[in-house]
Amino acid sequence: MKYTHYDYLELAPGASPTRIEIAYMAVLERFQYGATDAGQDLSGLVRMIHAAYEVLSVPERRRSYDAQLAQEAASADQELKAMLDGQPVVRRRRAQDAPEPLRVAFSALAA
Repeated sequence: MKYTHYDYLELAPGASPTRIEIAYMAVLERFQYGATDAGQDLSGLVRMIHAAYEVLSVPERRRSYDAQLAQEAASADQELKAMLDGQPVVRRRRAQDAPEPLRVAFSALAA
């Protein structure tokens, strides 16, 4: 499962800027800035929370991020619909995406 910035801050996508700031402070307070009582290092999670706040707190970045999420959701919906309809999923493939041994073999055959 892929987590979004909204998931890290435990927010709905339509949250207001004030709600984003309150959620950011609440989540950081809950994790005590990176360490728990058990001594578990959560610095990676705190970095992800901070990155989520950095994106969602700036309106231009947030619009761009929301557009990216919408595009990914539309792509996933299209893929699921194609799979359920029994149509083959068309994925764009490039020669650069082929594994190196396969490219070497094709180059040798072409020569």
